[in-house]
Amino acid sequence: MITRLVATVLLLLVPVLGVWTFVTAPANGWWMPPTVSTFGPDIDYLFYLILWMVAFFFVLTEAILVYSVFVYSRKRADKATFSHGNHKLELLWTGIPAALLLVIAFSQMGTWAKIKFRGNIPEGEPLAHVWASQFDWRFQYAGADGVFGTMDDIENPFEFVVPVGEDVLFNLHSRDVLHSFSVLEFRLKQDAVPGMSIPVWFNCRETGSYELICMELCGWGHYKMNGRVRVVTREEYDAWITEKQADLMSNGMEERS
Repeated sequence: MITRLVATVLLLLVPVLGVWTFVTAPANGWWMPPTVSTFGPDIDYLFYLILWMVAFFFVLTEAILVYSVFVYSRKRADKATFSHGNHKLELLWTGIPAALLLVIAFSQMGTWAKIKFRGNIPEGEPLAHVWASQFDWRFQYAGADGVFGTMDDIENPFEFVVPVGEDVLFNLHSRDVLHSFSVLEFRLKQDAVPGMSIPVWFNCRETGSYELICMELCGWGHYKMNGRVRVVTREEYDAWITEKQADLMSNGMEERS
């Protein structure tokens, strides 16, 4: 009897601690940071939709498990009844997940189309080309001629400077293996695939400095492959580009104001 109770209590702790962890996560700093991108709320909606589905069935499954262990682990004098399955029950637990997957599929279609479909990508030339390699980030801006791949291109390591409140379009590349461009505050994650130029865009609503991390295991130095996305006003961005162009063309002898 005591062993049965101990086993039941231990199993009961699993859903209790699991739910408690998620409930207290924001207060303990274990949750996602607030979103600052225009499509962040749509991503969060999908995240919470799936989270609540998983949480409900997790608690339900654990409750059935705890009940079964407590009730059916007691000693019994009668013989066990063998069953070869229940077709109605099998159809039920197959049909419910299928229906939930359809709900998720139709719920995400609009968000996916808005973010990923080429027809919805902001028009115009990309602001920059982003190059990922083991284990760093490089950001290439077109120079004064507005053309990439020429002598006046500006390359900035580790820090991606962009204007606030504007659609920022960039092409993502990899020089070696799979990497993944991810900024949690933007709810943005896009794999960088060798041999491909992948258009990515975001629109950040708040100035600030946001951590850029690689979220694809890319080798022994994966843990240190990070950078920053610095979001500034349009005036600050233009001044930064002007300063970088002056540095690029400088011979180190001219006077600077």
